[in-house]
Amino acid sequence: VLNMTEMSRESSHVRSWNMRICGSDVLCPSSRWHFTIQQRCGFKKATRKPESKRVVPEEPGPPHTESSEAAIQRRTPAPQWDQQAPSGPPRAFGRLFRPLVFTVGFTGCAFGSAAIWQYESLKSRVQSYFDEIRADWLEKLQPQKRGDVRKEVNQWWNNLSDGQKTVTGIIAANAIVFCCWRVPSLQRSMIRYFTSNPTSKTLCSPMLLSTFSHFSFFHLAANMYVLWSFSSSAVSMLGREQFMAVYLSAGVISTFVSYVSKMATGRFGPSLGASGAIMAILAAVCTKMPEAKLAIIFLPMFTFTAANALKAIVAMDTAGLVLGWKFFDHAAHLGGAMFGIWYVLFGHELIWKNREPFVKIWHNFRTRGGPGRGGDQGGAM
Repeated sequence: VLNMTEMSRESSHVRSWNMRICGSDVLCPSSRWHFTIQQRCGFKKATRKPESKRVVPEEPGPPHTESSEAAIQRRTPAPQWDQQAPSGPPRAFGRLFRPLVFTVGFTGCAFGSAAIWQYESLKSRVQSYFDEIRADWLEKLQPQKRGDVRKEVNQWWNNLSDGQKTVTGIIAANAIVFCCWRVPSLQRSMIRYFTSNPTSKTLCSPMLLSTFSHFSFFHLAANMYVLWSFSSSAVSMLGREQFMAVYLSAGVISTFVSYVSKMATGRFGPSLGASGAIMAILAAVCTKMPEAKLAIIFLPMFTFTAANALKAIVAMDTAGLVLGWKFFDHAAHLGGAMFGIWYVLFGHELIWKNREPFVKIWHNFRTRGGPGRGGDQGGAM
């Protein structure tokens, strides 16, 4: 046996002894030391390879993978989606606590804001009526020039239904976000804030922002066409304030259902699009008017009832969720559809019809010393 004194005294013999012992089946301290050196050298070589091939600086974080949404866009180069690994166990459901709190809080704020909006709209209706009379009188005194662009726009706007006017802002916001995807310098921020992924560092704000985000033009056009088609029926049924509350809440709720599904199945990946929110509006209309006749734009000769259409959509998304289809976020579709059905059957009675106490609090705040009111009723001390 070679002792430590001989090893320190004869360094040349140590190297040959190392090679001879480590080549055998015996696990010795020198063999472990030799294996550590091999691992360290191998790690250095592995990190040199990707750096030599890198053309542009890579975003910090885990490796990226291409989303199924980007597969629709054939000619436009797709961004590098942020496919992050979950921090902790693969199915860390503790990460869903903040999204759950955000979903509940945002839904409450959405319906509370809608109630205030309706109150303010009713309060200003009389003033708006007199303003319209005054505008008509001024038009007669000062006739508009022929071919005035503003007059044509106003005429187009006045010919729209209340539902179409309501969703025009939503469509414009989606179009702006779609254009932002085409700016290369913005893609890093777009991936972080406008795609929802339960493994991302940013969890809550993308739950809302991703519902206004489309990378594929076909996806954007299809969603906005369905929203435009159902807007008149939905707004006439709910009113524009309640419609906006349902739409925005459905977008966040459908994203949360998508988070839960991804955590449960382990199929992580980014999602984007207004499909979940639109599915809630579609399901609400079909539930409220099940006998209404619908048709597909490319096949107008085939008609079917709204109830059958809703059943077919729910069945397709359920099959996609069970079978693991990855082209659409079927969990988000189902979450939006279930929320729309629930709201028409139960939610309207539980939430909207019980808004009176909250509206009274706002009324007292507005009339007894709200900002800019000066204290109409005993506000002065």
